[in-house]
Amino acid sequence: MTHSERTRIKICGLTRPQDVASAVQAGVDAIGFVMYAQSPRHVSIQTAAELVKGLPAHVTPVLLFVNETLEGVQRACQAVPGAILQFHGNETPQDCQSIALACARPYWRAARIPPQAQEAFDLVKFAHDYSNAQAILLDAHVQGYGGGGKTFNWSQLPLFVNAHLVLSGGLTPANVIEGIAQVRPRALSLAVDVSSGVEMDGQKGLKDPRKIQAFVQAVRSADAH
Repeated sequence: MTHSERTRIKICGLTRPQDVASAVQAGVDAIGFVMYAQSPRHVSIQTAAELVKGLPAHVTPVLLFVNETLEGVQRACQAVPGAILQFHGNETPQDCQSIALACARPYWRAARIPPQAQEAFDLVKFAHDYSNAQAILLDAHVQGYGGGGKTFNWSQLPLFVNAHLVLSGGLTPANVIEGIAQVRPRALSLAVDVSSGVEMDGQKGLKDPRKIQAFVQAVRSADAH
């Protein structure tokens, strides 16, 4: 297995210290904090800053924004050193690039993939438009922004996208192996991002350590084949 085939793992929507500890212990590569006030998984800048204290150097914090101002992103960056920015709203390529440059941080751009294949979405063009992004995150298009726990039809993705992709949207320990098998050949590299799929039943923002462990084990199993 080459290094590029190792699937990086991000757990998103963390709100509690014990969930950060469970994610780190399970061996994830990144943890995500939702800075969007209308999300049930929202945390304040102060909470995010507390949650990353003591984070190992090999675990990267990711801050999720939806149509946030430059000032708002800068405040969060000052409080959370070394974080990657993740844009989920209507940010243009110019918006993303100017904010990322102003904050001196790399960014991921979320692509909201329609659940039905007949709805047109040109992922190749989207990736080209956001070619300055470190990665393109694939999420299912749902009402509101992110964390809907819905998958989209992975087999309908283009055969190849010239980008590092992050597969998100309805992943669970049960389906992530299939998601990796479907999407990894289509990208320069692949990471996976899970939120609702590792939560306690009906408890948005509260993660289940056993589900986190099962998810990581499933990804490592996929990498081994």
